[in-house]
Amino acid sequence: MQLTKIDSSGKPLALDATQWPVVLQNQTGLMWTTADISTKRLTHDKAVKAVASIAAAGFAGFHDWRLPTVEELFCLADRSRHSPAIDTDFFPAANSSWYWSSSPVASSPAVFAWLVYFGNGYSDYLHRSGSAFVRAVRSVSPASAGQ
Repeated sequence: MQLTKIDSSGKPLALDATQWPVVLQNQTGLMWTTADISTKRLTHDKAVKAVASIAAAGFAGFHDWRLPTVEELFCLADRSRHSPAIDTDFFPAANSSWYWSSSPVASSPAVFAWLVYFGNGYSDYLHRSGSAFVRAVRSVSPASAGQ
């Protein structure tokens, strides 16, 4: 998976950059927050509100942040790594824990949502009143990805 560190103006940074607010996943055209949205685990409802809050504030210059789908979030999992199962060169503060997705569970969509576990890179679902960490994502047009 090729990743690029991106500065607060949306420009690519060198691999040895020491600070960057977002990461671009080049193959998918998805831009991710480098850090979790909250230092604490949140319920699903609070996770949605936290992402909406950074979108409204224009985090890193963008207003279209959202909670990722389970498929998008699962693509960040690196199962060649463990605790955390994510590239810590790009996501240095990632927790070896559960992260919410926006994907509802088909059998009970109002009650359960899918999560990805970055301890070892698998997914499962949880009652929306449970708590997990939150990472935000936005889609980048292919023409502007990595420019």
